[in-house]
Amino acid sequence: MRQLPFLKWLPEYRNTGTIRADLLAGLTGAIVVLPQGIAFALLAGMPPHYGLYAAMVPCLIAALFGSSRLMVTGPANAISLTTMALIAPLAIPESPQYVMLVLTLSFLVGIIQLILGFSGIGKWVEKVPHSVIVGFTAGAAVLIINSQAGTLLGMDIPRGTDVIHTIQAVSSHLLSGNVQWQSIALVLITLGVVRLWGSLNKYVPAMLIAVIVGAVAAILIELVFPTLSQFKRVSNIPGAFPPLSFPDLNPATVQQLFGAMLIMTLLASTEAMAIARAIALKTKDSFNANQEFIGQGLANVAGSFFSAYPSSGSFNRTGVNLAAGAKTPLSAISAAFFLIVILAFVSPLAKHIPYVVIASLLLLVAWKLIDLKQIRHEFELGKGAWIPMLVTAAGTVTIALEWAILLGIFSSILMHKILGYGKTKSK
Repeated sequence: MRQLPFLKWLPEYRNTGTIRADLLAGLTGAIVVLPQGIAFALLAGMPPHYGLYAAMVPCLIAALFGSSRLMVTGPANAISLTTMALIAPLAIPESPQYVMLVLTLSFLVGIIQLILGFSGIGKWVEKVPHSVIVGFTAGAAVLIINSQAGTLLGMDIPRGTDVIHTIQAVSSHLLSGNVQWQSIALVLITLGVVRLWGSLNKYVPAMLIAVIVGAVAAILIELVFPTLSQFKRVSNIPGAFPPLSFPDLNPATVQQLFGAMLIMTLLASTEAMAIARAIALKTKDSFNANQEFIGQGLANVAGSFFSAYPSSGSFNRTGVNLAAGAKTPLSAISAAFFLIVILAFVSPLAKHIPYVVIASLLLLVAWKLIDLKQIRHEFELGKGAWIPMLVTAAGTVTIALEWAILLGIFSSILMHKILGYGKTKSK
């Protein structure tokens, strides 16, 4: 049962509406990942369609063998940026050699994660203080908003721009009066549809309806105001199942990737564990860090044979999955299959989805990730219990994610020694 966690949730399909909720949430997630996967692949220095491959097999395997019920595994912002930083010095981005090195990196990272999971080291992640997880979640929400600010306002802000420079760019843009009202209008339409459809969300996810209405609204705006700049949309996507690939395990290649393997394993594991635990706390679900290491390890190993670059838990897609009403890991599994179906049969329709509509949904997701109740609870505990939360949140926004977590843990230990508060628990 420990290595086959999916056996635990199979009986839940006797509950009325569970399968329907998961399938609809999976369909919504598959639609949302279309533009995301392409963008993340470009960040990683990979050909665009490789971002979609990373959202297929790794997503399915992690859902089956991981501990988290609702976390969605696949391409992620930080992982993509780090992939480029680690591999670009070794090969030309998007070249066959570069792709081979990245896919080999996926395999090596997965092997290390499996070793950590089966050895029981993952249990130490469960000791991360609750305040650190709350801070990390809030900080990640800010990063999501930061990454979508340019798209939401119709601005050209380079990906990877930090929060301070994004604020400066947005302020300058607004003060100059160079505002694309059509982008803001589409944001308001998309968010308005989600709000108005709220009571019907249990029948059809509001986010799915928002994507459809947003795409239609964009077409109408362009027809009525032909002189305005047209919305940037998802580009044509190759409709193909991920091709088989094989990692290069030549000793020279493994040695070349050794440093990158250690850094990527730390980042991918830290991010996945933090997301899985944050979701577990939010949904009052159980969490087994060792099992999650195993699930993530299997996902990366399997993904390396199906053209997937290193994957981890995705805050964006996990938030969408949660908001769309998912109940079990079937939602992530179905998202992987729906993505394959979309690419194989209806990929031409994807070109009608404006990026600003997807960005609007991610804005909503980010807002829901900020747990005001838990944040207030940390402040009410007193004795500096809130300090690790703020340290982690600030670190998540300003420095690498894995260092933000470590800094939060260190500050928690320090506050415990100095001020003597105990472990905090959610209400």
